[in-house]
Amino acid sequence: MPTYSGADGAALHYDIGPPHGQAVIALAGGAARHPEYLDDLAGLGEQQWLVVPHLRGVGRSPLPDPVEVASYWRMADDLERLRVHLGLERVVLLGHSAGTRLALSYAAQFPDRLAGLVLITPPAGILPGVQVDAEDLVQRRRGDPVFDAAVAAWSAGPEGTDDAAFTAWQHLVAPMSYARWGEAEQAHAAIGSYSFAANRAYFSVDPPADLPARLAGVAAPVLVLAGADDCGPGRAPATALARLFPAGELAIIEECGHYPWVEQPAAFRRVADQFLGTRLTRSDG
Repeated sequence: MPTYSGADGAALHYDIGPPHGQAVIALAGGAARHPEYLDDLAGLGEQQWLVVPHLRGVGRSPLPDPVEVASYWRMADDLERLRVHLGLERVVLLGHSAGTRLALSYAAQFPDRLAGLVLITPPAGILPGVQVDAEDLVQRRRGDPVFDAAVAAWSAGPEGTDDAAFTAWQHLVAPMSYARWGEAEQAHAAIGSYSFAANRAYFSVDPPADLPARLAGVAAPVLVLAGADDCGPGRAPATALARLFPAGELAIIEECGHYPWVEQPAAFRRVADQFLGTRLTRSDG
């Protein structure tokens, strides 16, 4: 597995696909979930050169001391070093869920090195003052015993602070994240263990208060993609985020929760391919 040198000199690992198309660095969420759950993003790796970092404390990349280096604000420095390591003049970032926080952190700190952003089901709380509509989506699903059990588990929280307990809790709450809970969704939910320590470290440094203003000055094209039935963040945060960027656009996929490439792969690829293959090419031209 290839490595590059992080901002503190640590050897950080990444997975890499065949070098065709344009390079897309894909950032896993969780936070601190092993990136294997991304798979090849419904075949996106067949069209684009996917690079998937193992973020600090996850997979084969070690957790640093101090742990603040593994915060999503500080790890932007790691991504900049990865860009240089790959020999890229500018970079396309794709972030899922909590991974969108790291993508936005990079966009705010290195806007001139950003070619484009794909933000998949971004969480609530990124932008202050945005009304959250997730509770409405939750109430529509009430009455399903599996879904209700997942909501109860979410409210109770994990039973321990080790990786096994944290991962087990994530599995209990997983039905909330999908529009339906079929065999394919259950199989996907079981992929990719979580690191509790890396999760805590990820949120150990708050972004600066002027983050929205910084993002509003990012000129690169941005695609924000949301699931119409995503009971985690809901749709309002994605809508507000897309409106923030001068070149932002929003795509909402119907009958879809938190994992569009799993639940609606054809629709996901249609939107992603159009953005990566047309919008970014037109912007570069």
